[in-house]
Amino acid sequence: MQPSLLIAVAAGGAVGAVGRYLVVSGVGHWIGHGFPWGTLIVNVLGSIAMGVLVEVMAVVWSPSAEVRALLVVGVLGAFTTFSTFSLDVVVLIDRGELLPALAYILASVVVCVAGLYAGMHGMRAILA
Repeated sequence: MQPSLLIAVAAGGAVGAVGRYLVVSGVGHWIGHGFPWGTLIVNVLGSIAMGVLVEVMAVVWSPSAEVRALLVVGVLGAFTTFSTFSLDVVVLIDRGELLPALAYILASVVVCVAGLYAGMHGMRAILA
């Protein structure tokens, strides 16, 4: 792995993480914390941004590997990993792989939520 790529990912990650924090905090302050509106907004914005960026880079702009890493992996990856998940789903659908796309969606949601639940409750049992 080239050091320049790692630096680009790290720099973009810092920007994306701060952006996520500001949006989630701002929305929570504005609307309240009863429903995760901030996270939903971050995921929607990140998915839209990923779609725009991927299409622009495929059709009209060919940035360096460092710029791609900074924007896609760094900024959007730290802002929301949901945008990457969404891109993976759309790529499968565009390939005509509808069953694998559906399986990926279901597995990602069910397994990730179950994993978080298991991790939390496992630690509660250990720490109790």
